[in-house]
Amino acid sequence: MQDFQRIEQAIRFIRENFRDQPDLDEIARQVYLSPFHFQRLFKEWAGVSPKKFLQFTSIEYAKQLLHEQNTLAAVSFETGLSGTSRLHDLFIQIEGMTPGEYQHGGKNLHINYSHAETIFGDILIASTDKGICHISFIQEHLKSPETEIFNRFPSSMLEQKTDLHQQQALKLFREDWSDLNRIKLHLKGTPFQIKVWNALLHIPLGSLKSYLNIANEIGDVNASRAVGTAIGNNPVAFLIPCHRVITSSGNLGGYHWGVDRKSAMIGWEAAQKAEGIRLKA
Repeated sequence: MQDFQRIEQAIRFIRENFRDQPDLDEIARQVYLSPFHFQRLFKEWAGVSPKKFLQFTSIEYAKQLLHEQNTLAAVSFETGLSGTSRLHDLFIQIEGMTPGEYQHGGKNLHINYSHAETIFGDILIASTDKGICHISFIQEHLKSPETEIFNRFPSSMLEQKTDLHQQQALKLFREDWSDLNRIKLHLKGTPFQIKVWNALLHIPLGSLKSYLNIANEIGDVNASRAVGTAIGNNPVAFLIPCHRVITSSGNLGGYHWGVDRKSAMIGWEAAQKAEGIRLKA
């Protein structure tokens, strides 16, 4: 059996049996491999571990049930999880919010937001108690920049306030980008979008990648167009550096907040990288 056939069979087994929450050993037996060899092979082909793929499959089904207004206990049972606490942990890990928050569009979720100046233009920045959930560049033609936050969290409570999460993020804009890993993010997106945004976070300052590069990194070489859509839906401008992705031909490609701004960002970061190299020399 060829490797891609093994992975295809394993993925089919996971999708058909995710309610039983099979462990690594059980899935590996389906393709006649040792757990160690299967784990490594699956990650090479799928871009994620078998456990993570099982989680993505489970949560997609759970989200469907939540949209149908099922109770958390019923969703836990139907998804094959042992209880609501496991459902809660799964949503926190993958979605960055509780199942209840997801089901009710952010109901009872308190979001602070404020306006700030950056070297690339004025921004709207928003955060929950878990981290930054939104950054967008303010566009003059929009009468209410806060509309994007309402669209993502339609039932949330908004308060115009600058909190510690925002202060730490704004410090990066103004002073030092070396502490980017300290910034906490609270993201709402599909598993595919989260994978793409996570890949963007690993593009170094002053570097560029193509949409195809990102598709390869998440384990789906045919997903360049879907990658582009996920990048276009990036909710946290600049901190999740979608501006560092260009076309395979070397063109800048599109940018939600304008190609001129994207070009300025890329040029500024290249200068920062060159200056860092010069200082080390």
